[in-house]
Amino acid sequence: MAHLSDPHLLADGARQYGAVDTDAGLVRALARLRQVDPPPQVIVFTGDLADKAEPAAYARLRELVEPLAEEMGSQVVWTMGNHDERAPYAAGLFGVSDPERQVAPQDRVHDVDGLRVIALDTSVPGYHHGAIDAEQLGWLAGVLATPSAHGSVLALHHPPIPVPMLRAAEVIELADQHLLAEVVGGTDVRAIIGGHFHFSSFSTFAGIPVSVASASCYTSDPAPLDRFVSGVDGHQAFTMLHLYEDRVVHTIVPAQSAVEVSGFAAGVAAVVEAIDPAERREILSRKDSDFNRKIVGPPRA
Repeated sequence: MAHLSDPHLLADGARQYGAVDTDAGLVRALARLRQVDPPPQVIVFTGDLADKAEPAAYARLRELVEPLAEEMGSQVVWTMGNHDERAPYAAGLFGVSDPERQVAPQDRVHDVDGLRVIALDTSVPGYHHGAIDAEQLGWLAGVLATPSAHGSVLALHHPPIPVPMLRAAEVIELADQHLLAEVVGGTDVRAIIGGHFHFSSFSTFAGIPVSVASASCYTSDPAPLDRFVSGVDGHQAFTMLHLYEDRVVHTIVPAQSAVEVSGFAAGVAAVVEAIDPAERREILSRKDSDFNRKIVGPPRA
């Protein structure tokens, strides 16, 4: 599972805060995602898909993401954020034309080969903080009443965890988190994933691991100098989730590539995999093996 968040796309090439090229940021992240091997079975976006909820921004989002998802054989899961607006979101991403359905919470369930991914709308129309109303909680409880074959992942924009490195975000966090805890505790939810913070973070909630993905637009500096809040055009990343039978592994993937200083060509993998496991450990783990002695200096010209 690939977890991306907060692309904040804008229409007509506009720059976020007059500086950030959000389109280019998402393009970079998707280019890096294309390098992930094997490709993810599902790509989940946890909100703030469009910075100003412009229909053209949602159209551009689909234009960038859907061909890549088809190429990789991945499902796409969209989730509402506080910058999104329900009507253009529902119309642009799901083709919903009914006015009542457009303004209702945009909650959806996706099946990914027996893994249930639940997109929960935590947006509050007209506000930036998050909330889940009683009807949504009842709906969620009903969904979780029947376990899925490989469990569930709950995707929402406002993570139900503290933000000690960004105290300014406390006023716009998810309200009444204890009510959500009463619903998800003891269920088959294996992970909760969110965005909103614009930096990676991890915690637990009702005994469930929580993973917050960074943004592909700008990021929040968790250690700014003499600033109450500092958004920076750097350190963008997304998160990969690998779900095993008994655990979930979260890996942060920087959106920007870096200079390689050591490594081996991709063809080495087939050679390594063909070696007997016991011999493989001796070759790869032994400090003075020929293999380890060769990891010196830049491997590329």
